[in-house]
Amino acid sequence: MAITTLDGYIASAKQRVQIVKTVVRTSLAVTPFSMFDVAGQPGAGVLAGTSTSAGVVPTDATVGCPDISFTSGVGYLSRVEYSNTVAGRLGIYDMLFKAGAYAYTAGTTTLSLQPDYSSRCPDYPGSGTTWGGGLEIYAEVSTAFLTGNAWQLQVTYTNSLGQAGHTTVITPVLAAAALILGRVFQLPLQAGDVGVQKIESVIVANPVTAMTAGAFNILVLRPVYTSMRSKIAGDGDVHDILKTGMPVIYNNSALIMIPEADSTSTGVPEVYFEIASA
Repeated sequence: MAITTLDGYIASAKQRVQIVKTVVRTSLAVTPFSMFDVAGQPGAGVLAGTSTSAGVVPTDATVGCPDISFTSGVGYLSRVEYSNTVAGRLGIYDMLFKAGAYAYTAGTTTLSLQPDYSSRCPDYPGSGTTWGGGLEIYAEVSTAFLTGNAWQLQVTYTNSLGQAGHTTVITPVLAAAALILGRVFQLPLQAGDVGVQKIESVIVANPVTAMTAGAFNILVLRPVYTSMRSKIAGDGDVHDILKTGMPVIYNNSALIMIPEADSTSTGVPEVYFEIASA
């Protein structure tokens, strides 16, 4: 049952969840980085994916994701408390799909028998073919790249209208120095598309000045809350329901935190949030 009134929120069950990291990661300035495999609370997860041919749907039971305790109904992000030891932004995402780890070498990997994540999409009506609006495709470096300077990546996917064979914008030519451990970068969707239902293939170009090492994952993420910014080192804030807008969280959502620091260190970020459920 949805929470539609202030009285409904006051009467709702509430869970306090945390994502806190205790170790910094070297980063690139103003660039998103994964800290999924970094120590903290919950404990470190495994960065490298476990399936390149089909992918998996992570849940709150996945090591590295916080446990979500409500078992029925719908949850909402109703309160956020955050800070970081460096200036920058923080985002909370629901990790719907993870495939990898793909090698740095050139070639096309075609996926099949991909698991369905439609039940974790707020626009899924329970039937029909139009859903997945707002979902985004990202690459995540799981092993640092070495020595090359002309690497490129592209993904084909099914869009939120159920149309197959769409392609992301091919990445600019990337050098190894830009593909350090944990870097996360978004792959823009084909013009006119607003969401993703399924990843179909992963295409790597690795020409003459080739990489000699490196691996990456492909993620489908649903942005949950990306309005957190520490303006200076040690800064933070508290956002209530009027600021969060109460985005939906499911009882099996695989919540992750992605910092985007102003400097070359992620800092030690922490986010405490409240999930109200009815």
